[in-house]
Amino acid sequence: MTVAFDLFSAPAKPATLPAPAQRARPQPWPQVGASPAPIAPPAGPDDAAPPLLGVGRSVTGRRWCQRPYDERLALALAQGHGLPELLGRVLAARGIGLGEIDDFLAPTLRALMPDPSRLAGMDAAAARIARAIAEGEQVAVFGDYDVDGATSAALLARFLRAVGTEPRIYIPDRMTEGYGPNPTALARLHAEGATLLVTVDCGTVAFQSIGAAADLGLDVVVIDHHEAEPQLPPAVAVVNPHRLDDTSDCGGLCAAGVTFLAVVAVNRALREAGWYRDRPEPDLRRWLDLVALGTVCDVVPLSRLNRALVAQGLRVMARRGNPGLAALADGAGIKEMPTAYHLGFVLGPRLNAGGRLGRSELGARLLTTDDPAEAARLATALEACNAERRSVESAVLTAALDEVAGEVAGDEAAAGLVFVAGADWHPGVTGLVASRLVQRFHRPACVVALDPDGTGKGSGRSIPGVDLGAAVMAARQAGLLTSGGGHPMAAGFTVPGDRVDTLHRFLADRIAEGLTEVPSVPMLELDGGLSVRAATVSLVQGLGRLEPFGAGNAEPRFALADAHLVRADRLNGGHVRCVIGGLGGGRLKGIAFRAADGPLGDALLAAAGRPLHLAGTLRPDRWQGREDVQLIIEDAAFVAAGGGGGATSWSND
Repeated sequence: MTVAFDLFSAPAKPATLPAPAQRARPQPWPQVGASPAPIAPPAGPDDAAPPLLGVGRSVTGRRWCQRPYDERLALALAQGHGLPELLGRVLAARGIGLGEIDDFLAPTLRALMPDPSRLAGMDAAAARIARAIAEGEQVAVFGDYDVDGATSAALLARFLRAVGTEPRIYIPDRMTEGYGPNPTALARLHAEGATLLVTVDCGTVAFQSIGAAADLGLDVVVIDHHEAEPQLPPAVAVVNPHRLDDTSDCGGLCAAGVTFLAVVAVNRALREAGWYRDRPEPDLRRWLDLVALGTVCDVVPLSRLNRALVAQGLRVMARRGNPGLAALADGAGIKEMPTAYHLGFVLGPRLNAGGRLGRSELGARLLTTDDPAEAARLATALEACNAERRSVESAVLTAALDEVAGEVAGDEAAAGLVFVAGADWHPGVTGLVASRLVQRFHRPACVVALDPDGTGKGSGRSIPGVDLGAAVMAARQAGLLTSGGGHPMAAGFTVPGDRVDTLHRFLADRIAEGLTEVPSVPMLELDGGLSVRAATVSLVQGLGRLEPFGAGNAEPRFALADAHLVRADRLNGGHVRCVIGGLGGGRLKGIAFRAADGPLGDALLAAAGRPLHLAGTLRPDRWQGREDVQLIIEDAAFVAAGGGGGATSWSND
């Protein structure tokens, strides 16, 4: 159906978030500059194929492999669009076809935005919210305490405020209320006068709570993106692309993305009802910075519509129109044009910190305030929470590793699910600690914080190919959990103390089949090899055309073979700074973040002139008006005795 939207015309073609296209067998490893000779492509399964440059186990325990791409497609992409061949190879390796490259390099909402009515339940949701606005009802917005929840709540609240309705935002306390709507909170909102409750980033499986709200006469609209069950809660409308009857093909959106579509739909309903005859219509694009932040931090694929939302949102963020985001960026020392990296690794953790440590409302308050002084105070409070979060996370991680050591050792950790539980662990950092365990053991991990009464509040993180969210949903349906749900890559749950061990066995059995398809050694995919001299500002600028980087569009990663470290120094914060030299000459800056106390840092600090093979990403390095290049070092391997010059005998010594 063709629809004229307020901020862009109807899309010329359907907008979808498809699964990655099938890619061809790997071609010979691309080289740039004075690099060693190409390595033959793998001839069989990952575990059996010769590793690139012979790195079967790097200093961090990973096997280096080439990211597969179609050589003919790569050449066609480069020649057809006047791109360097390296960019053509990188694009082909990410499944970008000839018909998609224009939208990929210049993503626009005009081309990629769908009609919101394609989502099941959207028209009913828009009509109910529009009626609440027109009749002056009290609207409450119930969000989650993570970045996606905070940005979704702030987006909807800012829109409601702009069209004449001052909403009540409610963010539950992670420690005392847990995730999602609860009957006590909904009763309180009803008692305060709310007649319509809109849940964002939650609510799809809140059957009891929404049923209790219905009994009170409180209407509920659910806007969510978590996994759904065949049964839906008794709400006025449930908008969720993961509904089993939804055919919108928008399942890759985060909650902020779904909320933006809902705002577009409500705005259209108001326009059709004549709401803007005597009042200005808001420009919805001014809130795309919130959508971009939620999209990146929820780690959804940055393809098609998501890519357009983030690309446009970063431009909006650069204009610093949101006082809260501006204050947060200032506190974090961001002085350049924001990128997806800043959203995911600088701003996101700070916004999340309040929710992790019992101040769940801070993030949404920061994102909705228009008072610069209040924004500065809230940003400072979040900065303090983030510092405390780091300390708490470190302590729980140390304890969790001790627990893991008691059950598995060495490569035996790869046998299945990593599942640890401990008393006095802070439940606000269990997800972060689970992520650290996944990075270390390359297996799904669940971390459970036990309350004094034995109840466990847990979080899990997974690896590609293993749907942890479905396993947790199955455990809830089997009666093992008080509550639980999530995505394929992440899940949360509450488990009675007497069922913790049973839950461990249940989840391990459920994910066992998926683990059979996972390589026994974690892989590090590389896009090619570079010489030190080839790592130029112009190359980095060319790679910048492929931003934003993130899930589904990995930042290009390259290897520097036979490099030597001119110097390596430990910095405050556990970073290792390097100056890298190459066989063909040239110098390159390098840094390994938070690596000083691990195997990568040990290798860099002890290299002492020995040749190293380095792997990482290239980023611009701007300082005092100068622009240079530095390698963000992710991995390394020492040249084995007798190796060098691109030889295939490498080891981690």
